[in-house]
Amino acid sequence: MSLTRRHALVAALAAPGIGAAQGQRLLRYVPQADLASLDPIWTTATVTLIHGFMVFDTLYAMDAQYEVHPQMAAGHLVEDEGRRWTITLRDGLRFHDGEPVRARDCVASIRRWAQRDMFGAELLAVTDEIAARDDRDIVFRLKRPFPLLPRALGKVTSPLPAIMPERLAQTDPHRQVAEMIGSGPYRFLANERLAGARVAYARFEGYQPRGGTPSRSAGPKRAHFDRVEWHVLPDPSTAAAALLNGEVDWLEIAQNDLAPMLRRNRNVALNLVDDRSSSVMRLNHLHPPFDNPAIRRAILPALRQEDFMTAAFGSEAGAWNKDVGCFLSGTPMASDAGLEALRSPRSVERARAALAEAGYRGERVVMLQANDFPLLKAFGEVGADLLQRIGMHVDVQGGDWGTIVQRRARREPAERGGWNVFFSGFSGAGTLDPVAHLGLRAHGAQAWFGWPDSPTIEALRRDWLDAPSLAEQQRICRDIQARFFEDLPYIPIGEYYRLTAHRRGLLDFPTGLPAFWGVRRA
Repeated sequence: MSLTRRHALVAALAAPGIGAAQGQRLLRYVPQADLASLDPIWTTATVTLIHGFMVFDTLYAMDAQYEVHPQMAAGHLVEDEGRRWTITLRDGLRFHDGEPVRARDCVASIRRWAQRDMFGAELLAVTDEIAARDDRDIVFRLKRPFPLLPRALGKVTSPLPAIMPERLAQTDPHRQVAEMIGSGPYRFLANERLAGARVAYARFEGYQPRGGTPSRSAGPKRAHFDRVEWHVLPDPSTAAAALLNGEVDWLEIAQNDLAPMLRRNRNVALNLVDDRSSSVMRLNHLHPPFDNPAIRRAILPALRQEDFMTAAFGSEAGAWNKDVGCFLSGTPMASDAGLEALRSPRSVERARAALAEAGYRGERVVMLQANDFPLLKAFGEVGADLLQRIGMHVDVQGGDWGTIVQRRARREPAERGGWNVFFSGFSGAGTLDPVAHLGLRAHGAQAWFGWPDSPTIEALRRDWLDAPSLAEQQRICRDIQARFFEDLPYIPIGEYYRLTAHRRGLLDFPTGLPAFWGVRRA
């Protein structure tokens, strides 16, 4: 480790006098990557989503069974045959600056979010007006019924439908907000942020938990710690050593190769989080070579999802799934349609032949690799090897995750600073259906980075929205997945359960993304 990096690490683990003063009321956490961007609407980075849930709250929320419930909302009234919704806010909601949460704050926040979110765009498309009737009532006047409205406003995937003060929500959605003022259970301590090293949060004493039982993002969000610190450590070994030594309390991701060492320590517990994420190899559809669907498909005969999963998560039983398509396996919209592309005997020679037949002529393939994000680094190493073995000219360009998050938004060709491949993932809650599925949307310039354009997938998605029954939705999703393996908006490389590690005595972790409400020390 360099001297500069070591000094940053020491500074990060030594919050100036605060940790010692607060003792048991301090929680120290190691995230999957540095928190490079703060605005949970501006970016889809998971680390920013986790940060967003600390600082902000949402009108609705999703439980562990993927059901949606009112959160900031006290409830709603649906009238005019489903074309008028009135959402009423709970009493006593306040922002971190002391101002009350008003309906007009929610209206501005929804409008800003919907300009960045694909589910939000669907809601806006059927909306004639969103208005604040008074300080507590938000009124939607719709062109036609949209029963998914609460699911849109309660989604737990990026971009987060975060409620912020009107003055911040009026920020151009393509620019980051200047302040982190929400109404969530923790306040962001901007003056303590050390880029690449530490961020800190303090419990918001004015937070008003709702009733019920906590489950995923739904129910009461009770903060049991006065202070939470995120420490960005240089590598998994350093993070594991810090946990063993009691310098940190919780690792978001424990590397499988370090798990045996961690298990031998009686003060450390390891758990597979009871929630799945989908991993993806995202291809750029704008530029050669992957603007050619036949070249995209040529990768499939040689691709083994288990190679990616084993490299990232080892061979621990139950840690990951293979033979998965574009919908979360085991859920109502999942099927085996098109999966023969991944289940047939694997053959590098067949992939080479398909690549030549598709017209590949040795074009350079720029692959972005996050060197400070072990999970994505492992995917990148397997992916580069795969593409090289089938005959592609691969140029791996490494960097920190924050830089890659910004670079992947560039639409220029690779020779002008663009890219051809990067690796990422989606939470399971984001792959349940074709509406909220960020990676499945295929409407060209408006799609997620990679910008796939498939009128067939988009038409089927619209059919799904109008489907009269679950059986019809499932039939349409079979058609979507069959077409998915023809057009390949991305290549699925497996599903995994996150292995997390923490000091013994920490209890009551919520299902899903790391959350800092409910967690307590025994």
